Amino acid sequence: MIRNGWTDDDYVAAHTTGFSELAAAAEPWTPEAAAELCGVDAADIRRAAEIFGTSQRVLSTVLQGFYQSTQATASSCQVNNLHLLRGLLGRPGCGVLQMNGQPTAQNNRECGADGDLPGFRNWENPEHVEELAELWGVDPAIIPDWAPPTHALQIFRYAEQGSINFLWISATNPAVSMPDLARIRRILRKPELFLVVQDLYLNETAQEADVVLPAAGWGEKAGTFTNVNRTVHLSDKAVEPPGEAHSDLDIFLDYARRMDFRRLDGSPLLPWSSPEEVFDAWRECTRGRPCDYTGLSYERLRGNTGLQWPFPEGTEKGTVRLYTDGVFPTAPDYCETYGHDLLTGATVGPQAVRAARYDGRARFKTADVVPPAEAPDSEYPFQFTTGRTVYHFHTRTKTARSPELRRAAPEAWIEMCAEDAAELGADDGDFLRVTSRRGAVVARLRVRKMARGTVFEPFHYGYWDVGGAPDGKPRAANELTVTEWDPVSKQPVFKTATVRVELADPAGASPRPVPARAGTEAHAGPEAHAGPEEGQA
Repeated sequence: MIRNGWTDDDYVAAHTTGFSELAAAAEPWTPEAAAELCGVDAADIRRAAEIFGTSQRVLSTVLQGFYQSTQATASSCQVNNLHLLRGLLGRPGCGVLQMNGQPTAQNNRECGADGDLPGFRNWENPEHVEELAELWGVDPAIIPDWAPPTHALQIFRYAEQGSINFLWISATNPAVSMPDLARIRRILRKPELFLVVQDLYLNETAQEADVVLPAAGWGEKAGTFTNVNRTVHLSDKAVEPPGEAHSDLDIFLDYARRMDFRRLDGSPLLPWSSPEEVFDAWRECTRGRPCDYTGLSYERLRGNTGLQWPFPEGTEKGTVRLYTDGVFPTAPDYCETYGHDLLTGATVGPQAVRAARYDGRARFKTADVVPPAEAPDSEYPFQFTTGRTVYHFHTRTKTARSPELRRAAPEAWIEMCAEDAAELGADDGDFLRVTSRRGAVVARLRVRKMARGTVFEPFHYGYWDVGGAPDGKPRAANELTVTEWDPVSKQPVFKTATVRVELADPAGASPRPVPARAGTEAHAGPEAHAGPEEGQA
């Protein structure tokens, strides 16, 4: 794009910084050089650049295919860089949707439930910490700002080492979703670890718990959720939760009361009793921040199809598009983060940001290419990657209980290309045993059009059989994945590991000898196991 002049030089000069470093980093990566590394055609790279560089409007969507790869943050930043180069932001048909996953994942980030500070505050900025301490009526010293937020994989490491002996897991299923599941199971089963799981169902993680807190689901509680385009929705309670189930809010409020958490003035730390009261407190927490909710209320949200933040107090409507004026939240006293080194994850720090004087300009971010932690070799010759199927969500905690979705995708499967399957002597529908340095899975083969040397498995399937009961058979893709994470986002790297593949007997007990039949053509397997070519995320 730079060589062909497909850049908006006026926009770059007025609204960005770091272009010269970006151009220098890109210089060696000709289409031919990139094609050799990535296994694609140089002509396709040129064509993609032409489409992006000459189209009047471009919208980019980014999700787990980027976030769970090696150098996830660096890759995601390049999508931003492309849009900045052309000024394709803040106008109709243009922009970047760096999606967070399910709608509540956006709420988690706004509220700081991913370990950051609420309202997109900066843990390295003492003024931001003071703001929260004043809002909450607590001593600033108890707000953890002395180190970066503790990410999930580090929490499990602390539990493994014994410095965490009480672990409370809410609304997630790490016994299926985390990498290297044999290790995760060992940690969850440690006698010294007291494990509390708060969820709707007895999923694989809840089965390991010392205490299970039954939680209410959507429709059984009131609250708001936010979509990727910053649209806030109000969800009213439709029915009472069953049995002893309570909303997450009620569980947390009850815990706070039993622990007698208090503010400096002696009043309860969490004085609320209803979701609306919590929302009102949250509105005040967002005042003046990028996700300003102060103009929103339950009354205003009720009856609408959703309203977009920022929606400051005194305004009549939300903000449909960000960055229409080319001003970005990079000012040192306002920004959520001072930035990170994309290779190491080290924070840049306030001094460097103040010295750079970004003054509302967007920053081009660059990094050198780093290879994955594992490379195929003679023992583990295949590249293993994970992904999704349209029929299931995450670890099937709910979708496994839908008869229609179970019928559509009843069990895990392995995908390979026809050439690799033929060399194994495997036909569509055969059972394969896939083994990494960490574990093994057994599943049926689906022959698909895909890159040679690659093995794919959807990650949804844990220790649940087709009927939704635990049977203990190894089928989860994360039996095979490596304990590695992106240095900045801390997201586990699920897209790269190395494996070997063998034919297995139907029970999955052991591999069976590979028959001497080369050049077998792939054919359509049984209808029950056929499906769309999902998983190539």
